[in-house]
Amino acid sequence: MAEVVKLEREYTIPLRSKWMNKPSYKRTRASVMAIKKFIARHMKIVDRDEKKVKIDRYLNNELWFRGAKTPFSKIKVIARRDGENVIVELAEMPEKLKFAKIKDERRHKKDDKKKEKAERPEDKIEKTEEEKKEEKEKAKSVAIAGEKQAEMQAKEQKHMTKLKTPQIKRMALKK
Repeated sequence: MAEVVKLEREYTIPLRSKWMNKPSYKRTRASVMAIKKFIARHMKIVDRDEKKVKIDRYLNNELWFRGAKTPFSKIKVIARRDGENVIVELAEMPEKLKFAKIKDERRHKKDDKKKEKAERPEDKIEKTEEEKKEEKEKAKSVAIAGEKQAEMQAKEQKHMTKLKTPQIKRMALKK
């Protein structure tokens, strides 16, 4: 098998000339498209397909932070090739974004661990009689709580149906 060479480059992309001729409400969108076009050309993507350029969530938020009308004039990014796709990230991240990114990575690691545990077949361990009794008691208490909740909902529904909307009688129609 041929080894896949991972390519990583850092670019400072000039954006001002790309969005200057656009209407003010389309400027940030034009800068996003300019980033994709620039990366497709410089990372040598086949047919310069802009759909294969993926912009990182934090880069996208940073671009749109100042609104649609006032985008950055230039931005420094890191482009990484991931198979056919190229992922574009911010090169110099503000402290707030670094913190948010680390926090999200930790959250996703926990989710991955939970998925792995759910997929693995656990070894069946014989439960003691006490544990079996506790499980039965829990099941009974859950069933009782469900019945009580159903009764409460039935009472509420009963009271709701008894309420009648007042009928407006017009004296003028009787004449």
